[in-house]
Amino acid sequence: MRGIILYRPNTDHERSVIEYETVFEREGRGVLELMSLDTREGAELAALYQAMAYPSLVVIDDRGGLQQLWQGPQLPLMQEVSYYLRIQS
Repeated sequence: MRGIILYRPNTDHERSVIEYETVFEREGRGVLELMSLDTREGAELAALYQAMAYPSLVVIDDRGGLQQLWQGPQLPLMQEVSYYLRIQS
């Protein structure tokens, strides 16, 4: 499983996204990738998974199948995200 936070750098949400990712990993809940929507890959992922509000947190399986999508401005509970990251496909 892969967890990705899609966000826009240099916005009001940037700090909360970085803090969320830092705490999530420090607590041993898993690894999250931060991906800017200003990059080609970030924009393509947002379009592919229909993320319309930001920040968005996407959990996808090893084949790219969508497992869960949370859309901003509030990030989901860390417990929910870690649950989806541990599901075996």
